[in-house]
Amino acid sequence: MAFAETRLPAGRELTALKNARIVLADEIVTGHISFSGGEISSIDMGVAPQSGEDLNGDYLLPGLIDIHTDHFEKHVYPRAHVRWDPLRAALAHDAQIIGSGITTVFDSICVGATVSRPERREVLAPMIDALELAQSAGMMRAEHLVHLRCEVTDAETARLTEANIGKEIVRMISVMEHLPGRRQSKNIGAYIERRMADTGESRAEAEKNTRELLSFSDEISENVRLTVIDLAHKHELPLLSHDDTELHHVDEAVAAGITVSEFPCTIEAARKAKELGMDVVGGAPNVLRGGSQSGNVAVSDLMAESLVDILASDYVPRSLLDCAFSIAADDAFSEDLPAAIRLVTKAPAGVSGLTDRGELVRGKRADLLQIGVLEGHPFVKQAWVAGRRVL
Repeated sequence: MAFAETRLPAGRELTALKNARIVLADEIVTGHISFSGGEISSIDMGVAPQSGEDLNGDYLLPGLIDIHTDHFEKHVYPRAHVRWDPLRAALAHDAQIIGSGITTVFDSICVGATVSRPERREVLAPMIDALELAQSAGMMRAEHLVHLRCEVTDAETARLTEANIGKEIVRMISVMEHLPGRRQSKNIGAYIERRMADTGESRAEAEKNTRELLSFSDEISENVRLTVIDLAHKHELPLLSHDDTELHHVDEAVAAGITVSEFPCTIEAARKAKELGMDVVGGAPNVLRGGSQSGNVAVSDLMAESLVDILASDYVPRSLLDCAFSIAADDAFSEDLPAAIRLVTKAPAGVSGLTDRGELVRGKRADLLQIGVLEGHPFVKQAWVAGRRVL
């Protein structure tokens, strides 16, 4: 399903940017670009207009598209047991998003509680409401959409999903199962250690409560999963499977009509996903760190086999920009800069149904970034969203 329309205010005047290294989908050209009415009107390598703004050889990129970041929640809870006003948190989050070069962001908000975060049930609606209010009032600089991350181990997830999935800002759904011994958390011993630290339980209490959690969750997770998947299909939203680890996880996802494998935890699962025609999402922080923070497969190993279609920031918004330039500069990767930029622009636009953006092409939305580079570090000098300069 394509979501090409936007309610964002568009820049109406004709703007020309000249003397730029323009990063197209397949090549870099030196030239100038013009846009008006929120859309790109021309890309030219000829004589630059006298009135154009000189970018002095900086890169000109399409705005980055992030289909998964849970960073909004970190602004709502800046410290343990400190809950910040959701609207103020949304504005702080937006500043970090646009400063990272992300012009379209899918704020990934958890639906359902976990052992360490039971408050997620009650903050879900206020977080979505804050994003809707801030965006409709013109307070945001990036465009914010919502990616509901549905925790199938909580019996309340089905109800919460149904209550929020029909909101216009909600554009993506994923199903996830955060349980010890499953998917991302294969090591039950490590889970128990984290639980003891999070809850203050003794080892005996943590082990007992973990056994009860697994028994209880098995009773509800399949029904919740099927309900969430049915709701996503009913609303024609992109649907992702989170943390595929075993081959049967991929088979189950494909059988349910899921088309994207998000953050597969093993190379075997990623291979199976590609074999069955799924798009694969990798975490940009994983690439920059040189491996997974939870001990799962390194995204660089997946990329060595051409198993990654999209990169998402996951928990560090700035990682998208850094990762794309890092990949292009590293001989260990086969991607040049246009190919690396596609992973964070055109490819995520495609899977999310945003057909109006994601590459520098005449008629596409004028979401643009002027990028300088200092000692290998890219940084945003200016940003435009729908032709309106926002940074």
